[in-house]
Amino acid sequence: MMDLMTLTEIRRAASRTGGSTVTARVHVQVESAAPRLTREQQPYCELVLADACDRMTLRVWSDHPAYKTCSALSSQDFIELTAEFYQSQYGLDARKWTVRPLTDQEKSELLQGPADLRAKQTADWEFIENTIRTISDPRLRAVCEAFVGEWGDRFRRTAAARNYHHARRGGLVEHTAQMMRVAKEVAPLYPQLNLDLLIAGILFHDSGKLWENALPENGFVMSYDERGELVGHISIGLELVNALWRKLSSENTETWKNLVPASEDVRLHLLHLIGAHHGEMEFGSPVAPKTPEAMALHYIDNLDARLEMFAAGYVTAKPLGPRIFDRVRPLPGNLVKSLEKFQQASPTDGNLL
Repeated sequence: MMDLMTLTEIRRAASRTGGSTVTARVHVQVESAAPRLTREQQPYCELVLADACDRMTLRVWSDHPAYKTCSALSSQDFIELTAEFYQSQYGLDARKWTVRPLTDQEKSELLQGPADLRAKQTADWEFIENTIRTISDPRLRAVCEAFVGEWGDRFRRTAAARNYHHARRGGLVEHTAQMMRVAKEVAPLYPQLNLDLLIAGILFHDSGKLWENALPENGFVMSYDERGELVGHISIGLELVNALWRKLSSENTETWKNLVPASEDVRLHLLHLIGAHHGEMEFGSPVAPKTPEAMALHYIDNLDARLEMFAAGYVTAKPLGPRIFDRVRPLPGNLVKSLEKFQQASPTDGNLL
């Protein structure tokens, strides 16, 4: 039996083989099945297929034996695609392929994601929870704990973006955990930063994406939510923090009233981090960063997002030449592979006298 691989594994293998095919099986969800017409007005079906980390487009021509079957597929369907995979000018493609429905057990295993991704996201989530426990300000710690307690399950299946970075089930957990790691490394270098506030801001900065980029419990197809469309994730995040804060404040009126800084100041600064994290009003923030923590969050957010785009681009972008890949938007130009890290030669290397 041919190897069962993920789409990303197939894509990497096809890139390494320099144009050769990779014969494999892949388990995927049908994201969409849309009727199309060629320039000659011949019908075909365009399937968009997704697994936990990646997606590909498969064009099913009208003379293919599976054309009628594929045309009837919907986003509720999960299939095994067995094929010779290769990299075309349009991305990952397949030939000599067959499809079959997945069994319930195969579907369940697919929805859990690859073992390495599951392990990474589990470790990232534990890191987020442990980092929240280190917050010394009881108000910020309480609002963070209330958020993950109420919305943790939804958080763990939310993507950080639809297209550009961490655009996968659980991607928001990976993005948030890495931002917290960077913040904990940067804060000692800039003692003026309020690390408690910065960690809380990182947790909440994309909290509205639990609605804007929601994924269902039983699939990889990102749905659209009316609240996300009408209000947007920044406004939802502001509303969410205010709702949690009001509830906790009423429950802790006596405990919080004499704390320094004042609770109202803490709330306003946390809201500012959420509202300013896009950096500029032209990119959707209602206000520009006006505190050191807001500026730090903005740059940490951009740093992690863009380095993830580089990493994904080296796998998905069209090669243009040795070590050079096509542009991945919104990065500013073609991608070039990083310089390899220096490795000290061992005494046994080379021709030694």
